[in-house]
Amino acid sequence: MAAALTLDHLSRLQASRHLSLPHRTLSSFPRNPVKNPIFRQNLAESSSFRLSTVAVKALSTVAVEDSSEKKMVKGIRVYEHGGPEVLKWEDVEVGEPKDGEIRVRNKAIGLNFIDVYYRKGVYKPASMPFTPGMEAVGEVVAVGSGLTGRKIGDLVAYAGSPMGAYAEEQILPADKVVPVPSSMDPIVAASIMLKGMTAQFLLRRCFKVESGHTILVHAAAGGVGSLLCQWANALGATVIGTVSTNEKAAQAKEDGCHHVIMYKNEDFVSRVKDITSGKGVDVVYDSVGKDTFKGSLACLKSRGYMVSFGQSSGSPDPVPLSDLAPKSLFLTRPSMMQYNETRDELLECAGEVFANIASGVIKARVNHKYPLSRVADAHADVENRITSGSVVLLP
Repeated sequence: MAAALTLDHLSRLQASRHLSLPHRTLSSFPRNPVKNPIFRQNLAESSSFRLSTVAVKALSTVAVEDSSEKKMVKGIRVYEHGGPEVLKWEDVEVGEPKDGEIRVRNKAIGLNFIDVYYRKGVYKPASMPFTPGMEAVGEVVAVGSGLTGRKIGDLVAYAGSPMGAYAEEQILPADKVVPVPSSMDPIVAASIMLKGMTAQFLLRRCFKVESGHTILVHAAAGGVGSLLCQWANALGATVIGTVSTNEKAAQAKEDGCHHVIMYKNEDFVSRVKDITSGKGVDVVYDSVGKDTFKGSLACLKSRGYMVSFGQSSGSPDPVPLSDLAPKSLFLTRPSMMQYNETRDELLECAGEVFANIASGVIKARVNHKYPLSRVADAHADVENRITSGSVVLLP
């Protein structure tokens, strides 16, 4: 690719004394002199325009560097924390991949509630402004030098860190992506990667659900909740789920909930005690937080596990350790990042998710698709609990 020689390049060289040319030449300088034959002829013949070999090399270096450094794509930037209106659709710069990195052109982007937390400032990004998004599937379009195991054209997925999926293209560490089976639709993969791997570590490692267990899943018709219900049912557990509407109740039933509680009309603590004959449940998976936390603790049996993995209604109030003592309860606030710290853990987790999709144990409910440019509408709908299942953004 030929590099464009610009007025800025000549000005910089003149300042460095590699180039001597009169002011009037600069003022009439064409936009791209490399492609301008008249300018090149005048340049060669002019006694007042002295360009050394060093300057020629310097010009080439500057022009090539400028042309390779800047690649603009569309993406979302957040300059201040707030409501959906702070999500700005604009041009963003994406560089070339360095050692150990790849550049990916996103085909589909998953929207997760953690994106809302970062937008609102509940979780703090490393710097401002930032590009949200922690899940995407795309095609590798560039590979860093010396990298093996990845090639241009590969279809890959990632979920978790680094943040920055809300863009047409992004740079990713090669060891953070996993290959997507060729038989899988990128939209399905993007809708289920983060949620599916979250369900995997919650059900298989945080608390290992087995046949005979009784579990309570809040937001049972949500993105993660839907997968928890399907997967736990397949493992032989009795699944109790809470939902807010009749439509979501029907979905939860279809997803394997044996008992569905309409929490707006019923006291879920009393209903759980009725369902379990007063024994309580082995584990609660609570992504709601403030509104359900204390009730969730009350639903547990002796030595039960309280797994708080989200806070869509706000952060729970502080809990004294003494509150756990009467039933010897376990309380954990897990994060997928700590459960997939190694490459082997990541591949095993993603592999089990893909295998369960292929076998029909779990299925993605891609109930909502939005253009990436309208992500503000998607965030508003998620926060207002209008959506169910997975939400996917299309660049």
